[in-house]
Amino acid sequence: MEPYCADAAADVFAAAIGTFNCLLGQLADPQTASWTHDRLEEVIEQQGRELLRLLLQAHLDLRALREQDAVAKAGIGGAGIGGAAAVMGADGLPRRRVEMRHHRLLATVFGTVTVTRCAWRAPGLPNVYPADMALSLPAGRHSHGLARLAVAEAVRGSFDAAHAAITARCGNVLGKRQLQRLVQAAAVDIDAFYQQRTPVPRTRDELLVLSCDAKGVVMRPEALRPATAKAAARATRTFRTRLAAGQKSCRKRMATLGALYDAEPAPRRPHDVIALPGGRTGERKPRPGPHASGKWLCGSVINDPDEVIAALFDQAEARDPRHARPWIMLVDGARHQLDLIHAEAIRRSAAINIVIDFIHVIEKLWAGAWCLHRPADPAAEDWVATHALALLAGHARQVITDLDTQAAHLPADRRDGIDTCIRYLTDHAEFLRYDQALAAGWPIATGVIEGACRHLIADRLDITGARWGLAGAEAILKLRALITNNDLPEYWRHHLGQEHQRVHGQHDYGLIA
Repeated sequence: MEPYCADAAADVFAAAIGTFNCLLGQLADPQTASWTHDRLEEVIEQQGRELLRLLLQAHLDLRALREQDAVAKAGIGGAGIGGAAAVMGADGLPRRRVEMRHHRLLATVFGTVTVTRCAWRAPGLPNVYPADMALSLPAGRHSHGLARLAVAEAVRGSFDAAHAAITARCGNVLGKRQLQRLVQAAAVDIDAFYQQRTPVPRTRDELLVLSCDAKGVVMRPEALRPATAKAAARATRTFRTRLAAGQKSCRKRMATLGALYDAEPAPRRPHDVIALPGGRTGERKPRPGPHASGKWLCGSVINDPDEVIAALFDQAEARDPRHARPWIMLVDGARHQLDLIHAEAIRRSAAINIVIDFIHVIEKLWAGAWCLHRPADPAAEDWVATHALALLAGHARQVITDLDTQAAHLPADRRDGIDTCIRYLTDHAEFLRYDQALAAGWPIATGVIEGACRHLIADRLDITGARWGLAGAEAILKLRALITNNDLPEYWRHHLGQEHQRVHGQHDYGLIA
């Protein structure tokens, strides 16, 4: 290295070296022998963070000095003086004038630093900063490292808690609204990331299981869907302090979620799923069901359900482009979802096997059981088990007939639960072929998507007092799904590449004659 650069390095790092020596001296001082470990941690954390900030600041200052030295060697004089050298802008026009020591602030995980660089100028044209591109600086003040920290904290808890955690770690480097904007900006490339990603191939005998569901998110009034907003405007409240029976708050917007996973077939018999009336004897262990692997989640509160289902099918085709594997679609029986699934399957010429979630069927049976039994009657459990085993054996039509016969003597005011059960089974009879599903080793429950609803929505978007705007809810939902998929490190590299293109373009600034 040239002597100039060596002297410059010694000068710019002097403050960092002084801070480090001061910390060493403080720790070696005999007075610190009486400090407790928590006080030592506090001092080292505070001064260590300042040391890291000074090291980053010193490196940026050194790069600024080297850039100024390169400009001087290229034959450019003081500020505003033209010369033979120039920098070509992204617009294809040269900048032949240069001004030294242009400054901008950069908030980082260590604190706020100042970036000094040269501005290449031309009359009537925006300035060009080659150093900004070399450092891949963001368009705003906050660094990419701070943005990633904001994502990590914001997806775990409230924005207030995330802001407090970042302030405790990094100092006062950003506000709550800036934190929200960083999180929203961090999610903009998730859809494109998954569209260009190629999943690892799987064997053709392995099951490809799809599932979808919806869950409401409390929104601010301006973020509601038009129909919900109109219903909220028309609603009249019976009570001032609470809703009356049958009234809805009209404050939620439905978010649609999709889940996809691979599973090895696991053949079973009905008794492996439901114990015989009276319970299991313990002589034979029930066979386990299929084990989910390679889980992938997606969701949106902005897009309509058909768009989320299309994205789910996109991921399924990426894993099985030739449709060679068995496709199993697990649903809860919502008619509008079934219609959208059928339409998407026809559009893609995909053969899907729809199975109604058995847990939903059990709930309908329990509703019917209380029409025929007293509350807390142990016989209700055996009644449910008997009919559930019959359904698992493939006798759905016989179960419907038996339920109708048993309910014939009930008065009209006691038939609601069993009538609901009969309608549910009748409407979905073609999807209740559990005997075929168990023999083929398919899953018959929607535990994965139900868990996704709790994890992605309830654990974060449904926290007490939360009311969401569209952009914030969409960003948090997609980022939580991305992190659950274990794709954040890979996505972040993709996102930084896209950010660099958006901010700096593909132009490589350099001195030209």
